[in-house]
Formats: sequence, structure tokens, C-alpha cells
Amino acid sequence: MKDPTQPEVHPIFEPNTSTWQYIIADPATKDAAIIDSVLDFNISTSTITTTSADNLIDLAKRNDYRIVYILETHAHADHLTASKYIQQTLLRGGNPKPQICIGKRIEQVQRTFATKYHINEAEYVSIFDKLLEDGEHLPLGKLEIEVLHLPGHTPDHVGYVIGSNVFTGDSLFLPDVGSARCDFPGGDATALFKSMMRLLTLPPDCRLYSGHDYPPNQDGRTEPRAFATVAEQREKNKHVHDGVTLDEFVQWRTQRDATLGEPRLLHQALQFNIRAGQLPSASEHGHRFFHVPLKVPEEAWTWGIET
Repeated sequence: MKDPTQPEVHPIFEPNTSTWQYIIADPATKDAAIIDSVLDFNISTSTITTTSADNLIDLAKRNDYRIVYILETHAHADHLTASKYIQQTLLRGGNPKPQICIGKRIEQVQRTFATKYHINEAEYVSIFDKLLEDGEHLPLGKLEIEVLHLPGHTPDHVGYVIGSNVFTGDSLFLPDVGSARCDFPGGDATALFKSMMRLLTLPPDCRLYSGHDYPPNQDGRTEPRAFATVAEQREKNKHVHDGVTLDEFVQWRTQRDATLGEPRLLHQALQFNIRAGQLPSASEHGHRFFHVPLKVPEEAWTWGIET
């Protein structure tokens, strides 16, 4: 007999960006939430497609779920969110409007990247339906979602507790992957360590569902895995297992981050995701644009300038 205090959890792996997407549902009422959806983007052709998002919608339909929330753990730098597309598709199908939700500190992230990419306030202010506080509770049928602020990877990062499950986003990865980088604006290795410790003080059998997995890896795993328990993480997480100190982690994470290149979809993802997946405004010719920085060697700065 199923435990009525526990949700149905559907992990859906998107291999191109190594992202775990989730549908979580109350089995009694069929109310459901989608966490960290992916919109497919081909960087070589700058083309958006919706196969991954449509698969989420189809899964919800097959199970007679009513999507009431579309939840983001943070403003992702490695994939485009499908939040707006899913919301509008459900509305066109005659369904009630699901709320697109994210942590309230998204406003800090929006201001930072709107300035960098010259995005008008009208395209991102109040674009999310609900900004969430640490400790806030959202009803999900007869169940409840608790919001955890988990900064470090990004300042806006939150996790979602549903029953004995936590959807941690990029605040903690599988034990053989470890932890996420902290070198984006507003990132902080000390804050990430404290966020991970908050997760690792939960009951030992609590399942921590990750935002990503990256098989194959050095331990030989060839299939993606969605979760590990708190007990497993405390014993085996290669960056924050029991006994690792704050100073040790911060020193290692800072040194490691200094060697990393930027994510492949960094600029496209950030511009898209601070808009909650709303398309950029069309130009007078009907085109939509991302700003992508041009890196020019210093010795060539006079190209095109007459002397």
C-alpha cells in the first residue's frame, strides 16, 4: 500500500545538457509540479525545439496529472528553461494556468544579467508568477512543498522538499560527482558548503534528487542516476563527505573553479532564463536575438579603425 504522505516522482533525464527534470504528483488528487524543465536548443543553428518539453506534457497527460506549479531551482547557465512554453501550451489546451515559481533572490540575478546583456526591465520584471521565500510552503493536493534557500552555486538557488524527498537542483550532485561550481556572479563557495550541510543534516533515508548527472564517469557508471540518500552522501560524496571542513572545501572549490571554462550555453541560457523562458522581443524584421560576447585578442583591438 502506498504511503499517502509521499509523492509520485518521475525523473526524466535530458542527455544533451545532462539535466534531470522531474514531475512530482500527489497520487490522491493528481495535482503535480514540474521541476527544472528543458527547452531544446541547437547552438550551431540557434534553433529552439520542444521535444523534451512536449515529453513532459505527454507524461503528465498519460497520468491524468494537473500541473499546478512549474518550479525552477535557479537561473540555469547550462540549459534553456521550458517554463513559459509549458505554461502556454497547457493554457491553450484548456488547462488551468500553472504558476511559474523561483526563489525571490532571482531579482538580484535578473538585475545583474539584464545589465550585462542589455535586456529591458519590461522583459523580466514580474515575469515569474511567484517568488518564493525560504521556508515557504506550497500546497500540492494533500501534500505540501517546502522551499529551502540553498545559495552558493547561485544566490537565488532553492530546493524543494516534498515528503521524504528533496529536489536539490545544483546545490548537491551525486556522490561520485560531488558539488557544483561557485564562480558565477553571486556564487560563493562558503555559502554552498553551508547549503550542502543543511541538506546533509536531514534524516539519513531522505532522498536527495540532483539537478544533473554526468555518466560515464571515473567510477565507471554508464547510466544516469537521479538521487542518493543523505546517508550515502555523507559517506561517499567526494567533496563533502563526513569529515571535510569548510576551509578544505572552499580552498579546493576555489582552485577548481579557476580552471573551468564557461558552460557551452552560458550566454543563451542566462538571457532566456531570467525571462522565465519568455522569448526575447522580436525586432522590426521579426528576428529574435541573444547577445553573445565577442572575445578579441588585445593586440588586434585596432581592427577596422583607420589610422
